[in-house]
Amino acid sequence: MFSRLSQITRHLSAASPIRTPKRPAFSNASGVARSIMASADDRNSRTIHTAACLIIGDEVLGGKTVDTNSSYLAKWCFSLGINLRRVEVIEDVESEIIEAVRRLSDRYDFVVTSGGIGPTHDDITYESIAKAFNLPLVLHEQALERMKRLSKPRPSQPPFDWDTDSPALRARLRMVIFPTDKTRDLDKQFIFPHDDLWVPVNVVNGNVHILPGVPRLFERLLDGLKPVILPRLTDPDGKGLIRVLVSTPLSESAAADFLTQLAAKVEPHGVKVGSYPRWQQNGIVTLVGRNQEYIESIVPELIEGVHGRRVTVEGEDDVPPEEEAKPSSD
Repeated sequence: MFSRLSQITRHLSAASPIRTPKRPAFSNASGVARSIMASADDRNSRTIHTAACLIIGDEVLGGKTVDTNSSYLAKWCFSLGINLRRVEVIEDVESEIIEAVRRLSDRYDFVVTSGGIGPTHDDITYESIAKAFNLPLVLHEQALERMKRLSKPRPSQPPFDWDTDSPALRARLRMVIFPTDKTRDLDKQFIFPHDDLWVPVNVVNGNVHILPGVPRLFERLLDGLKPVILPRLTDPDGKGLIRVLVSTPLSESAAADFLTQLAAKVEPHGVKVGSYPRWQQNGIVTLVGRNQEYIESIVPELIEGVHGRRVTVEGEDDVPPEEEAKPSSD
């Protein structure tokens, strides 16, 4: 069986990685120049300040599927104090994936991709990311053994034999052939967060984490990464960011001058001011940062400046719409 599987996997991984051309250095969100030539091990160990999310799938762009994974990642990052700086949605097109994943890997500390790792013809994420970083596609034996052990066939599926070459076998094997840097520690490239899931998180170029697009799997695998990520955070306790919400009856234009001055005042303290109008309801102003004591100290000033009041959730003080006048009965 091993020899047959080896022949099949050699055929499936025959796509030739392309050479990565030399590219200029980018700057990170803090304005610090970062070399494109930084090693994967360096990317895999440095402190995580910033993150980016790459959603891959024609079905999202075509309106067939609503993306919830980027929203889940945004909340996950916020809870850990990671600044999610970019979310992109792109087609299942090799050149698009290659360009986007290279750029995001260069610019951000922690990158997550979602989608395109299934068994069908348009699932090309693994192949494209392999080409992006000039890596071979290699069968991962541990993932294959876990797949055999944990996969449960549905009653409606035709009989399947792991020892017989078939389209179904080839489709399954495509999902355990990953971009692999044979010069690096495999444990840093493949993380199995849960014992009951065969699919690993494939970490490429030290900071690109390839996740499935199925929301339930995406969420479980992302949550499973937390113990790996925590030691690399600015705050290893994972306390995350703090957000204060203030409801205001003022329009954005009426509050703009005050908020502009407040934002300039608090920026040196690492606090951001956000303003979010809402249709026919009070708007929301937010203070976001890490220094809870400082944030609390400026809340009274914010409340006074926007004639508002502090709320725990958006919409807490919404006024129900008036009932439409009922037609007269006479």
